[in-house]
Amino acid sequence: MRVKKVAMLTAGGLAPCLSSSVGGLIQRYSETAPDVEIICYRDGYKGLLLGDSITVTREIRERANLLHRYGGSPIGNSRVKLTNAKDCVKRGLVKEGQDPLETAAERLARDKVDVLHTIGGDDTNTTAADLAAFLGKREYQLRVVGLPKTVDNDVIPVRQSLGAFTAAEQGARFFENVVHEHGANPRKLIVHEVMGRHCGWLTAATAFEYRRRLAGKEFLPAIDLSRERFDVHAVFLPEMKIDLHAEAERLRSLMDRYNCVNIFLGEGAGAESIVAEMESKGEEVPRDAFGHVKLDAVNPGAWFAKQFAEMLNAEKTLVQKSGYFARSAPANVEDLRLIQSCVDTAVECALKGEQGVVGHDEDRGGLLRAIEFKRIKGGKPFNTGSPWFGQMLKEVGQPAG
Repeated sequence: MRVKKVAMLTAGGLAPCLSSSVGGLIQRYSETAPDVEIICYRDGYKGLLLGDSITVTREIRERANLLHRYGGSPIGNSRVKLTNAKDCVKRGLVKEGQDPLETAAERLARDKVDVLHTIGGDDTNTTAADLAAFLGKREYQLRVVGLPKTVDNDVIPVRQSLGAFTAAEQGARFFENVVHEHGANPRKLIVHEVMGRHCGWLTAATAFEYRRRLAGKEFLPAIDLSRERFDVHAVFLPEMKIDLHAEAERLRSLMDRYNCVNIFLGEGAGAESIVAEMESKGEEVPRDAFGHVKLDAVNPGAWFAKQFAEMLNAEKTLVQKSGYFARSAPANVEDLRLIQSCVDTAVECALKGEQGVVGHDEDRGGLLRAIEFKRIKGGKPFNTGSPWFGQMLKEVGQPAG
């Protein structure tokens, strides 16, 4: 089937790859199939349900390279689950009694879309697969080719998701400023909370990148400007078992010695304990449309800070979240290379009639290909046995969790 019209959307949370992915797709189609019409649905699946789209004009095609310089998404994002009819009705996206999946499918058919590019995480891309299957039953052939976006780097079996490299670098830059707050008060406890619901890759990579950058700095220990005060003193991830009392004893000695303690915390670390504590008190646990616990509301960083502050005899505690700073950045050079290769493959697959999520398939020797939707899942755990992570923990004096 000849491709005449392509649509794209970005969905879920932001990541430092969305703008560049949109720009890259527009550029690649303009180079290889300039006659293909392109539209972009505004605000993800919300725009698809409401029929709100942007036509990619000649001017947009000619200046699409500008999108590589920006973070965020030029076509907007939203968190909409098409199988959650109740939530879609509540938000005014469909009427009572309407099936959001059917409404979205009918819109794609009405718009005569041949290929839908979804740029998002596992929920975004598996929802797109449901749309393709739904339309297939009606003998409407829609190809869906997704790109894996998530700063958590937790999509199975994708080796590296788009935007994660940049998020780690930006999180490190964020803490380079925040760490100076240890001079604002004696015995300062700083908790750097990093995004990562189930996967600790971003927290680990952010700490690693921060320490790599720290190694290039000069210090003046004679005036307490020592590397030890600026260093990472603990890294806590969702995949690790954390002995609070043992760690408090270790960190208390560092507080006594350096007058400060710096902790890098994955936002999902300890979340189960916090939720269990809330439920035992009869408190309502806030969740999103996908049923995920709203970690901003649960606030793991504040919980951990409270646990450690007393045990470390901290005079002042500061919790800082780098998530919004990191996820909204433009893609860095490393991510730009990855995005470009994935975009080129996505367009090639679309024109050949293949569908799936484009990424390096860990189960196929890291081959860059369109991975079957049925194999796409979220929640890939970080391998805490990775040599680089183990070496980092050894250097900061933290036992492997």
